[in-house]
Amino acid sequence: MSHNKIANKLQNLQSSAIRELLKHSKMDGVISLGGGIPDPNLFDREGLQIAMDNVLTHGWKDAFQYGLSEGSPELRGAICQLMKERAISCDIDDVVVTSGSQQSLDILARALINPGDVVVVERPTYLAALQVLQLAEANLMSVGTDGQGMIVDELEALLKTTSVKAVYIVPTFGNPGGVTLTEQRRQQLVALSQRYDFVIIEDDPYGEINFTDKTFTPLISWAAEMGVSDNVIYTSTFSKILAPGARVGWLVVPEWLKRQVVNLKQATDLHTSSLSQSLTYHYLNSGRLADQIALIRQAYKQKCLVLSQHLQNELGDHLTFHQPMGGMFLWAKFKYEMNTTHWLQKTLSNGVVYVPGEFFYCNEPDRSTLRMSYVSTTEENLKEAVMRLKTALN
Repeated sequence: MSHNKIANKLQNLQSSAIRELLKHSKMDGVISLGGGIPDPNLFDREGLQIAMDNVLTHGWKDAFQYGLSEGSPELRGAICQLMKERAISCDIDDVVVTSGSQQSLDILARALINPGDVVVVERPTYLAALQVLQLAEANLMSVGTDGQGMIVDELEALLKTTSVKAVYIVPTFGNPGGVTLTEQRRQQLVALSQRYDFVIIEDDPYGEINFTDKTFTPLISWAAEMGVSDNVIYTSTFSKILAPGARVGWLVVPEWLKRQVVNLKQATDLHTSSLSQSLTYHYLNSGRLADQIALIRQAYKQKCLVLSQHLQNELGDHLTFHQPMGGMFLWAKFKYEMNTTHWLQKTLSNGVVYVPGEFFYCNEPDRSTLRMSYVSTTEENLKEAVMRLKTALN
């Protein structure tokens, strides 16, 4: 059958570069710094088992039944509690449960974007968000980032000449850049959303994976403080702090968008798996999440230090990178002309993969960049990976 039967907007949809790489990373002897995949050894098997036992003992009929499109009231209530700990005040009615952040982004793109609408992203930005926004036929524009996150002044300059529908941002421990937006820039960004009337999509999958004692105020909290709550839509997920296989995320949606989001959710998949929601609710109810997050933080912080120290020692003449304050990624850039997509062939034959940076740009990619994830590899293998990268340079 000819491919002209396929919808036009799908013609250019790339399979995620990371998905292609993951095929390689499964090969024997290959150390992967590729996917942003949590360390499965840190999943709380005991806690999940207790939660699953509770699912099958209490209210098990509900766990196997259809549910509300916006998600189970119990889980949404528990999410509101969690949000309070993140300095976000919300009501059960503001929360919509989704099948992970990825679905949140997909639903938001369909709810907000007409073909040709301008959406601004960071340079670089999250690859799968680019996929979703391209599918929605957004006109993507990007602004730079530095060690303090998105360069909001650059956005302000763009807003003076361009009508922008939405800004998509991962402000805290970003993927792929590993940078965090400063408080001053957070306030500036929220103030701009009021002045120029655009929506901010705040994607926060990593906020809990904090290596510092600092807290970073979510954009949605600044918006509430500045009286512009309608302008920020917040999304987060249990994928990085509990288990990605459960596919449970959530949206905090302003009143004006709530009905459309719930209708879209219904049309997409009726509702997120009742079983997954019930499992997540019983886990949250057990009070184990705080210890689980502390464990993840400590382990990832240590791994991040190991990778960054070895990169500095072994490859400091070749690469620069920003030291992440949290999250799962370290973003590096060669000090000279280098195509990391081409170099990957060489590092692969030396038994190590990463994600070439060019895939994280909506335009004018910087091909001398690369993203490394330190979380699902042992400390020994992180050291070995750096030595293999070094060998691949010689």
